[in-house]
Amino acid sequence: MNEIKICPIGKIVNGSEIKIVLDQKYAEALKGLDGFSHVQILWWMGGCDNEDDRNVVVEEKPYKNGPDEIGVFALRSPERPNPIAVSNASIAYVDEKAGIVGLYYIDAFDGSQVLDLKPYTPSIDRVENPKTPDWCSHWPKSYEESESFDWGAEFNF
Repeated sequence: MNEIKICPIGKIVNGSEIKIVLDQKYAEALKGLDGFSHVQILWWMGGCDNEDDRNVVVEEKPYKNGPDEIGVFALRSPERPNPIAVSNASIAYVDEKAGIVGLYYIDAFDGSQVLDLKPYTPSIDRVENPKTPDWCSHWPKSYEESESFDWGAEFNF
């Protein structure tokens, strides 16, 4: 197999405001992003970058209403062969010159390394009629609805 080289482009900053701070050499790559309302962020779950977490392939009952066992490729679990996460986020602002994308929220820890950014485009990213297993069919049907959903009542961790 060929070796894969991943070069982080910046990091998540969760301080008085939530933002992505890019390495300055990538700042110009933000050109045109300010016309989009949302961005897809691929980021590294560094807290799970260890041999034990990378070898987990099945989780036991992570969801209260879910099956007794479920494979990590059917989960958004941080324990997986490669701790890569993807999050959709609403863009608050884009500062191309400073290399910053302000966000309203992201489910990433402060300092998480950002691997890539992609604009959210409904023509490619939106699925009108997705199918989910019965045990999670009551979950919100959109990013916006998820904000007020009681996610804590769904998990066993």
